[in-house]
Amino acid sequence: MFRSLLIANRGEIALRIQRAARSLGIETIAVHSEADREARHVALADKAVCIGPASAARSYLDPAAILLAAEATGAEAVHPGYGFLSENADFAQACETAGLVFVGPPPQAIRVMGDKVAAKCAMRRAGVPCVPGPDEGLPDDPDAVRRVAAEIGYPVILKAAGGGGGRGMRVVDAEAGLLDALALTREEARRAFNNPEIYVEKFLTRPRHVEIQVLADRHGKALWLGSRDCSLQRRHQKVLEEAPAPGLDHALVAEVGARCAEACRQLGYVGAGTFEFLYEDGVFSFIEMNTRVQVEHPITEETTGIDIVREGIRVAAGLPLTIRQEEIVSRGHAFECRINAEDPESFQPSPGTITRFDMPGGPGIRVDTHMVPGARVPPHYDSLIAKIIAYGPTREEALVRLRVALSEARIEGVSTNLALHARILADPGFIAGGVDIHHLERLLKGADQP
Repeated sequence: MFRSLLIANRGEIALRIQRAARSLGIETIAVHSEADREARHVALADKAVCIGPASAARSYLDPAAILLAAEATGAEAVHPGYGFLSENADFAQACETAGLVFVGPPPQAIRVMGDKVAAKCAMRRAGVPCVPGPDEGLPDDPDAVRRVAAEIGYPVILKAAGGGGGRGMRVVDAEAGLLDALALTREEARRAFNNPEIYVEKFLTRPRHVEIQVLADRHGKALWLGSRDCSLQRRHQKVLEEAPAPGLDHALVAEVGARCAEACRQLGYVGAGTFEFLYEDGVFSFIEMNTRVQVEHPITEETTGIDIVREGIRVAAGLPLTIRQEEIVSRGHAFECRINAEDPESFQPSPGTITRFDMPGGPGIRVDTHMVPGARVPPHYDSLIAKIIAYGPTREEALVRLRVALSEARIEGVSTNLALHARILADPGFIAGGVDIHHLERLLKGADQP
């Protein structure tokens, strides 16, 4: 086990990583921008280094600054958390070249899974079910493009091979709009990801978003830790998640989970990761893999009893997983509400100073946050300020606990989406379980019926 860990992130995930590291007796090193000088994880770290101004591009996204901080502080390992440089294969390689342990998968695994076309090929080899469509990018020849789309059948969706975060995607309902949509998507992909390659898949009209959490070590052992449902989304951004995904056939989930674990073994994957699927009409279809810890990892921790962040650090150090697949059982149910500092009508970020911050407690309630009264929400980063997690022996009891928890939460000084979560918890469709990825958008428009 390494003795010191530099946390190349901020906010609640930096604090979460710090706690896991301290439980293993590891010295923690915080890097921070000038805007985060007073941040909680900075105050609690054994060492702290300012790596640049408020702009993420000149601090948290600057590999050279982070590596220089690691050298100056004697760090032996780097944990990227999520976002920022967490899925940057060049950064992972730079850490290894500098003699640092990168807490995450090998650079090559990040590269393969970061390219959606290469990822799809790798998944098919491992037997993971994929969305219908070719395992290669679209050609330049217009007639060939038309033939590929016609073979799949409309509607289809165009996707950037190097995309993510809901960008670089466009739905095409008929051949007449195909070539114009392709040209627009190519240009968008070139600008956003410096990669104009586009691939095409069947567009599923009413799917759910279901995930499979995995853990793998350096000794060829890979485990799947159950499912999550992340279908409640707004503009492709998750709002509320639950585990396990309700109403799915247990045998089918186990079969897909085993395939995901096999894919990890074939890739030489190490650490925590998540396979994301669209689920429709009893069929799982792979869309992408997140090669990092997820924002919603706590609900899987609550239902399995496994500390995913701690295990990710252990396997990065070369220690083997001590859990066996047959020992992993999903018990009870958990929900996570992402509490964002944002305007409740426009959903624009709401930076400012938090003057009141009362978080809930009680049986089955966990709050992951880096905020306290008097803390500032800077305008430079993601607006997530807390995650309220509720666990119960049944889905119904977890929902009751979550409603009570939300009713106790009080945040003043900035606007938040607390009211949106209360609205979701009162929605009959959500209460019944198994809503599709368009449900929240319909609810917000006041048209939650098909």
